[in-house]
Amino acid sequence: MADPMRIRATEKDGVVDVRVLMKHDMETGQRKDAAGASIPAWFISTLEAKVGDKIVYAAQLGPAVSKDPYLQFKLKGSAKKGDTIAVTWVDNKNETRTDKTEIK
Repeated sequence: MADPMRIRATEKDGVVDVRVLMKHDMETGQRKDAAGASIPAWFISTLEAKVGDKIVYAAQLGPAVSKDPYLQFKLKGSAKKGDTIAVTWVDNKNETRTDKTEIK
């Protein structure tokens, strides 16, 4: 299992600012190891953020995204202070990670 994501969500004037730092190696499949063998592709392919059961943000990622990706987005009208936001990613090996935080 991957390391936990660092999620910060703060509300100001009705707009929730969400910042997510994901821990993932994000291999492109184009690099080679010290022996010259190809390192297989391994990257986050989909990401979803939910407040309750409602998806408030969704993204498709690929091998061009850097190691330990950082993502920031804003929500207006779909979340408020005290709500819990859950962020889930799935990678191309079908590994998944979900972490949650309360909107402050």
